[in-house]
Amino acid sequence: MSEAFDALKAREQAAVMSTYGRYPLAVSAAKGCRLYDLDGREYIDLLGGIAVCNLGHCREEIAEVIAAKARELVHVSNLFYQREQVELAEALKATCHAGKVFFCNSGAEANEGAIKLARRYMRTVKERDAYEIITLTHSFHGRTLATLTATGQDKIKFGFDPLPEGFITVPSGDIEAMRAAIGPHTAAVLVECIQGEGGVNPLSKEYVTTLAALCKEKDILFMCDEVQCGMCRSGRFWAFQHYGVEPDVFTCSKALANGLPMGAVLATDAVAAGFAPGAHATTFGGGALVSAAATKTLAIMRDDCLAERAARMGDFAMALFEDVKAQCPGKIETIRGMGLMLGIVLTFPGSDVWKKLLDRGFVLNLTQGNVLRLLPPLVIEQEDLKLFASALADILGEV
Repeated sequence: MSEAFDALKAREQAAVMSTYGRYPLAVSAAKGCRLYDLDGREYIDLLGGIAVCNLGHCREEIAEVIAAKARELVHVSNLFYQREQVELAEALKATCHAGKVFFCNSGAEANEGAIKLARRYMRTVKERDAYEIITLTHSFHGRTLATLTATGQDKIKFGFDPLPEGFITVPSGDIEAMRAAIGPHTAAVLVECIQGEGGVNPLSKEYVTTLAALCKEKDILFMCDEVQCGMCRSGRFWAFQHYGVEPDVFTCSKALANGLPMGAVLATDAVAAGFAPGAHATTFGGGALVSAAATKTLAIMRDDCLAERAARMGDFAMALFEDVKAQCPGKIETIRGMGLMLGIVLTFPGSDVWKKLLDRGFVLNLTQGNVLRLLPPLVIEQEDLKLFASALADILGEV
């Protein structure tokens, strides 16, 4: 590491709480699908800020919107009507079946909002004492106390007891376990159609469609967490659209404003009636600047057909990685995912492979110990994917 990196690392250790296992890399600049460290070395970004910069880094059209709005209106709070927020809500509604939108600042807040909406809808509209939220093993829904409790991974819950009541986790893909878990106090089921942090696990179409029908049969809410898999990532604008279902409530965040902090809860008109003035709020959510950036982001996604592009590039990448699997027998268990949300599942712990890839200039993520997770900007080029596949084949050949 360079002296500049070592100096920055020392300053951080003296000033910032230790909550992250940092990568051995300090990014000083980024453009498109490239990152640059303190010494100017270039990296191919296959992580996209963890599925955030779907349009690539520092997209010029977004930068222009941000600069112009920063001189006009940044923040006044949600005590006021704001044109930018209404325009964004209308643009989001045009992508789906939802009738109403609530804006917040992150994916965890969006999922927390969905949980609150489900409970309040049951109490105030359905007039039922229903508050339990059922989630799946391997899921990830956030880091607030409620959303980490909802998350189906014990590793993120250590040390935070006592956890909130009213959450049940059942085995992913087991519809009978779900049926058995639904009771008189159940308000909603919350799922990721493609589990991200849990290892890039797409739920089967049969399971999702049966689950949606079961929720309707039991008169409970079917809710989808689209924080990572939404916004064109999967090859459709929303991942649930692959399954032919329409959730009562769904959430998004990461890619919504292409790097600015923003989240949203979307719901049908009927379920949105669960909220009333004073029932839920946020100081910063949906401010003028972030809303304007998000509206421009949606326009580019639409005009550049990025969902369709993600589907094509995902198929291209999948074929490349299958070739690597064939070249390196016994090293790759499977490759799974949809669109440009891909997981290369190794047959052994992958930390050394991940580190060697970083050393060669490829930034990606390792999750669940053996899954190389790729979430590149949706504007990634075929040549970048070819370079990565070649490097991966070389490294696996050395293992």
